[in-house]
Amino acid sequence: MATTQSEIGELEIADELIAERRAEAPGQTPEDMAPWMRPWVAAIDIVNLWAGRIICLLMIPLILAIVFEVVSRNAFAILTQNGMNDVAVAWGLGPTLWVYDVSRMIGGVLFMGAAGYALMRGVHIRADFLYRTWSSKTQATVDAVLYLILYIPAMLFFTWVSAEYWWKAFSVGETAADSTWAPILWPARLAMPVGAFLLLIQGIPELFRALHQMGPQRARGFVRLLPLYLAALAAITASVFFPDAVPFDEWAEAAFAGGPDVSKPTIGLWMLGAMLFAIFVGFPISFTLIFLGFVFGTWGASFKLATFLMTLQTNSVMLSDQLVAVPLFIFMGIVMEQAGLMERLFQAVQMMMSRTRGALYVAVLFVSTIFAAATGIVGASVTILGIMAARTMNKSGYDVRLAAGTITAGGTLGILIPPSIMLIVMGPVLEVPVTDLFRAAILPGVMLAGLYLLYALGRCWLNPSLGPILPPEEQPVTSRFYLLEMILVFAALIVFVWLIGRGISQGFGFPMGAVVVPLAWVGIMYAAYTWTNRARPGGFFFSDLWYEFFMGLVPPTVLIAFALGSILAGWATPAEASACGAFGAVLLSVLYRKFTIPGLYDALIKSLEITVLIMFLVAASNFFGAVFSNLGTPKMLTELLLAIDLSPVLVLILIMALIFLLGWPLEWVPIVLIIVPILVPTVLSLDLGFEDTNDLLVWFAILVAVNLQTAWLSPPVALSAYFLKGVVPEWDLKDIYLGMMQFMVIQLIGLILIFTFPQIALWLPEYLSR
Repeated sequence: MATTQSEIGELEIADELIAERRAEAPGQTPEDMAPWMRPWVAAIDIVNLWAGRIICLLMIPLILAIVFEVVSRNAFAILTQNGMNDVAVAWGLGPTLWVYDVSRMIGGVLFMGAAGYALMRGVHIRADFLYRTWSSKTQATVDAVLYLILYIPAMLFFTWVSAEYWWKAFSVGETAADSTWAPILWPARLAMPVGAFLLLIQGIPELFRALHQMGPQRARGFVRLLPLYLAALAAITASVFFPDAVPFDEWAEAAFAGGPDVSKPTIGLWMLGAMLFAIFVGFPISFTLIFLGFVFGTWGASFKLATFLMTLQTNSVMLSDQLVAVPLFIFMGIVMEQAGLMERLFQAVQMMMSRTRGALYVAVLFVSTIFAAATGIVGASVTILGIMAARTMNKSGYDVRLAAGTITAGGTLGILIPPSIMLIVMGPVLEVPVTDLFRAAILPGVMLAGLYLLYALGRCWLNPSLGPILPPEEQPVTSRFYLLEMILVFAALIVFVWLIGRGISQGFGFPMGAVVVPLAWVGIMYAAYTWTNRARPGGFFFSDLWYEFFMGLVPPTVLIAFALGSILAGWATPAEASACGAFGAVLLSVLYRKFTIPGLYDALIKSLEITVLIMFLVAASNFFGAVFSNLGTPKMLTELLLAIDLSPVLVLILIMALIFLLGWPLEWVPIVLIIVPILVPTVLSLDLGFEDTNDLLVWFAILVAVNLQTAWLSPPVALSAYFLKGVVPEWDLKDIYLGMMQFMVIQLIGLILIFTFPQIALWLPEYLSR
């Protein structure tokens, strides 16, 4: 296979949420940009560049601190259980007081302090469904207007009120009330005004770039209006924060006197409409939500309440112990991809199934399922699978449509199979444990992968030309007992997986048995492999492909099994499991001789970008949602829906249809963070036969996840098609679409099964919680 790891590394495989990553170097300015603009653009870009470079390094102490807590706590438990409590105490082992607080504070600083860097790199998410169709001058004009109207006022208010929030914590020496250690909070809260200020000043280069892009004629009109704009902005700011000096509120009240009396829920509807309009215009969603939260919160209640909700929600996200897992699981997936494990495993499975029709479909789906459990990043899976599989599929005469559908469908499994980033984010939104969502997602994920496989192999069985057997010259050298080879290898792997599961759930009756016994079995397998290849009894030996298969499958599987198994068994929180998984991924890259300092830094900075993209939107949408809920609009919408003469099941079907349709133009992040919270009150009010509210919300979360996974395969907006087209340009987009739509139907069948039989999602959580 001609594909090299360097080809994969050159791609931005983690950008499925990023509308337009900036191509030019930070601080680089076009030579024809106005001379007075260029120094400002360069200086501010460099400031935020170094902010991102420094802040991404905080991920290292974050990982080390959490790993230390896990090792210390479990070592203490093992020694105590074996009568060595005094030794454990003397060594200073045991649960720590400080790691919980330090880890969540670092997690908050990561996304808040680097928000300006993310804007400078162009990674804040925007819904560019309409935006991408406009000319560059139109895009620049819209951006400039919205930066002036939305962004700068919102970031100015955000900076001011967050600075006041920090100053209050600093002046009174406020401590964390929800922890035993009770650390002072102002050092972590300082990231809020600093990050907001870095965002505010980064708006200047963004505005100047927009002015340059729209052309000198339009730009001159904007520049002439800037003095008036600054004067108006100063007057509004002064009236907001110094109302006695500038009575803007009185002027506004007098201006609108005698107007229609608008109820709070109706204001919320206006707020929702403004949000949808602004999102589809294409401006970065986070900043739009912050601005609308301030405006409509002030209109419906008061500016004081709006600022309180903003600081409260942002601080809540910054100190969330569950969301700390987001950057660490992302980092784990990127490091594992850099180690080349996915490519190695694909080639081994391809060779292993070389005598089977549709072997490459099997290889794609097998590898995509494993990789989905390593990272929740769809773009990574689709892109790398396209690079690895497409050339071989073309060469072997595989059907383009079925091949494209298999690659894109397999890539979307990362949305659902734990450790899904979407499920980690959805847990706090629905106020259910992430552990329950992980448990509930496993069987649906495996079921969908199985349905994909049955469909692909069934098509090949009916029409062998869709997936021919690989040519003899490309098949591996094996013994005459190839079937026996396969049976023995898979039997040994089944025993290995069972030993891991047994170790996690019950142990083996002695310290570290959960680790020692599976490793001992690996030693036995390796010894048997070595002896048979040397002695060749009766002409039997194991092909070299099994070694490649083992080395590509077992290390990442062990890492994923222990990371997820510790969560599912209740041994570790998602944050602890993600830190151990990230640490293990680095060790694997060292063992595979793929570790480099530049590679580590690249993984850190990419993880930071995606983290900021998700987490800043979490904070902004929480603020928007808090204002929206305060206005009472969700309650009004719920009452309206329930007033319609429809059965609860039909109402839920309508909700699923709405989410499916929104999944075309929008990514999962705004849907999960903005739309789902609006729909939750309605779902909770439906009589769907659930005695436990937690079960209802867990089932609803899995339905949403599978629904959004389906939307990834729904033309014309499905980004999976563009990822695949980007790495396989010889495939026609029409064929890719037609291939995706086949698997979209299978996905809908899976969604219907989960909808009809909730126990598909709920059985495993109930079983593991006994």
